[in-house]
Amino acid sequence: MNDFLPTASLQNLRCRAELLRATRQHFDAAGYFEVDTQILSADVVVDAWIEPFLASWEADPFRWQSSPGEPRYLQTSPEFAMKRLLTAGATAIYQLGKVFRNGEVGRRHNPEFTMLEWYRVGDDLDAQMLVTEGYVRALLQRTAELKDGWPAAGCEAAARWLACGTFERLTYEAAFERYTGLSVLREPVESLQRLAAHRQLTPPPTLANDDRDGWLNWLLAEVIEPQLGRERPVFLCDYPSTQAALAKAVTRPDGVTVARRFELYIDGVEYCNGYHELTDAGELRRRNVEQLGVRTAAGLQPLPVESRLLQAMEQGLPESSGVALGFDRLVMLLLGTNQIADVIPFAFERA
Repeated sequence: MNDFLPTASLQNLRCRAELLRATRQHFDAAGYFEVDTQILSADVVVDAWIEPFLASWEADPFRWQSSPGEPRYLQTSPEFAMKRLLTAGATAIYQLGKVFRNGEVGRRHNPEFTMLEWYRVGDDLDAQMLVTEGYVRALLQRTAELKDGWPAAGCEAAARWLACGTFERLTYEAAFERYTGLSVLREPVESLQRLAAHRQLTPPPTLANDDRDGWLNWLLAEVIEPQLGRERPVFLCDYPSTQAALAKAVTRPDGVTVARRFELYIDGVEYCNGYHELTDAGELRRRNVEQLGVRTAAGLQPLPVESRLLQAMEQGLPESSGVALGFDRLVMLLLGTNQIADVIPFAFERA
């Protein structure tokens, strides 16, 4: 086997280069400026189910006996660093670069992948859905125009999604009501279990009976996500408040609290995550401790709950919204393939 060869064709890599160029042109024209933050940091996003790569910094790594190294993490997202730049006065920034997530490998996952992330001060979540739709449609249009040397399947996909009109907006609650008949934001975990039994779905053995968010995530993946964005792309928004991550939570007039975040789905595949950004340092610290407890209970490595982002938030992170988009997945869509190995030079097995 010629293990040195790339997993993507040179034609696909040329197309990828064009999409990278088009992405930078789009955000530059929209008034953002590109930043290039550090990949290796003492800080890291604290998430129960996102596992970073752990490294260590040695003052003198060439000594036979050296003191224990200080932990450093390959970033799972440039979020922390980019928000520190917002606090320092940046108002509209984007980043297009590598991020790392341990244990994630498969048809749509590679441990090292390319993330496009952007933030604008003053924008709310609705504004960022418009920015996201405008960017995706711009790349669809670019693909439709560049037929020479472009995979036919990608041109066909671009034409299909361009013709579908405005992207749909659908709340998390409305999606469950549409596809299951259950308004899950008000339902206890027992109702979720009955729903699974009614549909003859077998939960994974690691899913605890009292883990309501776990049941919601599993049902979303099994029942809802495969249906999303089949007719036209859809923004799924207003998630349960217990799944806010780094987004603001707001209470609706009916008393239900939801997270102001969205995900974009096209043909059953999730492409990005958008937040109306949390600015309360105390609340982020509380969420970090909560996530650390979940990680500890699951036997995962502890992560630092304190960070320079918290210091920045205490000084005053401005009101803003931001989006993190899996660039490789978007390239897959625009080239008409369902394998991430087809759009990156060397997939994990050959890197």
